[in-house]
Amino acid sequence: MNAIADMPSSASPAAFETPPGAPLIEVRDLKKRFGEVEVLRGVDLEIARSEVVCIIGPSGSGKSTLLRCLAALETYDQGDVRIEGELLGYSERNGKRVRASQSEINRVRRNVGMVFQQFNLWPHMTALGNVTEALLRVRHLSREEARRRGNAMLETVGLAHKGDAYPSKLSGGQQQRVAIARALAMEPHIMLFDEPTSALDPELVGEVLQVMKQLARDGMTMAVVTHEMGFAAQVADKVMFIDQGRIAVQGKPREIFHDAGQPRLRQFLQNYFDRNAFWARGSDDAEVI
Repeated sequence: MNAIADMPSSASPAAFETPPGAPLIEVRDLKKRFGEVEVLRGVDLEIARSEVVCIIGPSGSGKSTLLRCLAALETYDQGDVRIEGELLGYSERNGKRVRASQSEINRVRRNVGMVFQQFNLWPHMTALGNVTEALLRVRHLSREEARRRGNAMLETVGLAHKGDAYPSKLSGGQQQRVAIARALAMEPHIMLFDEPTSALDPELVGEVLQVMKQLARDGMTMAVVTHEMGFAAQVADKVMFIDQGRIAVQGKPREIFHDAGQPRLRQFLQNYFDRNAFWARGSDDAEVI
C-alpha cells in the first residue's frame, strides 16, 4: 500500500460543517460484493461526534470491508456512506448517481484517518520522517512546521525519544504507535482502526491500547474493528456485532457482553472467552484471537 497516495490531498482540514448532534459518519443500506460473494448485506450505522464504536465479529464477517468502505479504500455497490454529512464515493448528477472523481473523494474523506493491521512504515525513513512525509507532500507544510507537528504527535503516543529511530529498531508496538502518530498528524476528525493490535505480540498490545484509550478520553471520534473485548468493554460507547455481512446486534458494552440475548452473539463470545481462558492456562495448542 502507498500510504501517501491513499491520503486526502486537501491543503488543510476543513472546519466541522455538521450541526451539533448530527452523526459524523452515517451509513445506510451499505452493500458490497466481491464477485459472487456478498460481503456486506445492508449495513446501517451512525457514529456521533466523540463517540467510540467498537466493531466485533467472526473472521470473514465483513468488519474490515466495512471500515475500508468508510475510508473510500473500497468502492461500495449500494447504499450511502456520508462523512460529516457529505456523500462519499459518489455524486448526484441529473438525478443519477455517478462515481465521484478522486479529488472529490479525497475532499470528502479529508478528515478521516486510518490505522491498519500492518504498520506500513517506510523502512528507509526515521519515525519522525514517517510522520512528517505526508505533512510535507500532501499538506505542503514547511519543513520546520512539519517537524514541529511531527514531534508533537510522537510525544502524544509516547515516542518523543524515538524520532531518529528507523522502523527496524522499533518494536511492533512502537511501530504501530508511529503509524497512529502519522494519522493524527493530519488532524483528522475521525479515526478508523482496523484490528490495530492483531499483528503484535501479546505483551506489546497494551501500549497501543493505552494510546487509543487516551484518544477516546480526549474526545476523538473512533470506529475500531477489534478482537480486544476488554478494550471494547472499557472504552466503547457502543459495540456492534457483525455476522455474515449484517449488524446482528448493537448496544452499550454491558448489553453486549453481560446481557447478550442473541444466540449467535452468545456463541461468538463463548468461543472467544473459552479460547482465551485455554490460552491463559498455558496450553501450547491454544489459539488467541
